[in-house]
Amino acid sequence: MKTSILVLAIALALIAGWTDWRQRRIPNWLTVPGLLVGVALNAVLGGLSGLKTSLLGAGLGLVLLLPLVALRSLGAGDWKLAGALGAFVGPGPMLDLLIVSVFVAGFMALALVIYKRRVKETLRNIARLVASLFTFHMPGAEVSLDNPQSLRVPYGVALALTVVLFGIRQVWGAR
Repeated sequence: MKTSILVLAIALALIAGWTDWRQRRIPNWLTVPGLLVGVALNAVLGGLSGLKTSLLGAGLGLVLLLPLVALRSLGAGDWKLAGALGAFVGPGPMLDLLIVSVFVAGFMALALVIYKRRVKETLRNIARLVASLFTFHMPGAEVSLDNPQSLRVPYGVALALTVVLFGIRQVWGAR
């Protein structure tokens, strides 16, 4: 991966992570141009192959996270950020970023649940989610982003941390 692409992906992730941390949202003015810049930069630097890689990365990020947006367990800004980052890094690294970011978000959620002393309630909600998977019914509103009482982990922050770690790994691996 070209250094300029990696630097811009990290910059996008850091701005989005900071915005998500402070405002609990990732705005379209950041994600939509981010996607377009990622596609354009890869197309200019890599030609048709770069364009294909960029579109596959964006598509992968969007397709894999769409069910979570539909279930109201992930915000649309987080979803669009994944697409924009995928446009920068391509499908292989995007898959790695998504997998690691799930673990980072899980660690953040565990810390938040323990800090807020809501372990019992969280275990009850997890049981409801698992039951809804086996019964093929949508879970109730109490386990979605629509519930004002629910604890929310800013996934954009988890994704940003993962992108920074990925960047560090790329730099160290290049030497």
